Amino acid sequence: MTAKLEKPKSVSAKSSKKRANTLVVGHCRDTTSDHALAVAAELGRQLGAQLHVVHVVVLDDYPIDPDAADWEEQGEWILTEERHHVEAALIRSGLPWTYQSCRGNPAKALAAAADEHNALMIVVGTRGEGLRATLSRLVQPSVSHALIEYQHRPVLIVPPTQLSWAQQNLHHRPGGSS
Repeated sequence: MTAKLEKPKSVSAKSSKKRANTLVVGHCRDTTSDHALAVAAELGRQLGAQLHVVHVVVLDDYPIDPDAADWEEQGEWILTEERHHVEAALIRSGLPWTYQSCRGNPAKALAAAADEHNALMIVVGTRGEGLRATLSRLVQPSVSHALIEYQHRPVLIVPPTQLSWAQQNLHHRPGGSS
């Protein structure tokens, strides 16, 4: 007796939530963030995902002298330059992307943006390990560590490196080193 095999039927999962095709990328004025952005852009290309870049405003975004008459204007200029920097880096990627600048706790802001966009994952850079990075964390806590500890979705932490394969296709900050 021979059994006749039926043609397989396609099965798809139905979900009430929008498909997660967004990568949320944390970005600050640091070359490690540029590297994370480049890696996220390459990953976005491979996954067919869009990027939502989040810059959380911190004190480092403002000039050192708070008594300067144009302190606020200088700070706003720096934030505008940060957005232009991200735009220049992503313009050639061909990926759809959005940009958000906000104030607050960076880990919480990234988690909120990921929830809002139903993100596939959050991508951030890291200062790395060693004495210099440890001392830096005393002044400014690690966003990547906070995300790992409290985030329910995947977090991709991009280690610092020299010139990466992904950065070769993106615009670099003048005077910045990778």
